[in-house]
Amino acid sequence: MAPEAETAAEHFARTGRDAVTYARQVARTAKARYERRRGENAELAKQFGKGRLVGGETAPTPSVVRNAAKRFRAGVGLPVPALPSAADLVPVRPEPAPRRPRAGDEDEDFSQSRIMIRGE
Repeated sequence: MAPEAETAAEHFARTGRDAVTYARQVARTAKARYERRRGENAELAKQFGKGRLVGGETAPTPSVVRNAAKRFRAGVGLPVPALPSAADLVPVRPEPAPRRPRAGDEDEDFSQSRIMIRGE
């Protein structure tokens, strides 16, 4: 016996159910991805708060590695933009100005926190 042919209404109803099932699956996948990224970001925020992500190394990449990367990009046919030198990219941090030692109360700065503390 040959299977009975599906009517147009049955086909339409099945297609709608399949679409809803697929949409729910896509939504679950997106929600799981969102939750995973949110957890990763929360962990990074904790590490930053603890001072473990304070910028990292600012030393330029060695010229041997930069030249190898440039040769690879040129060999594969990728564009090799002319970039500024490493010295131009890494700013020099100025030395902080030394603070003068306080001589006594006559050299007092009258900031609000000091006034509130001394106002006993």
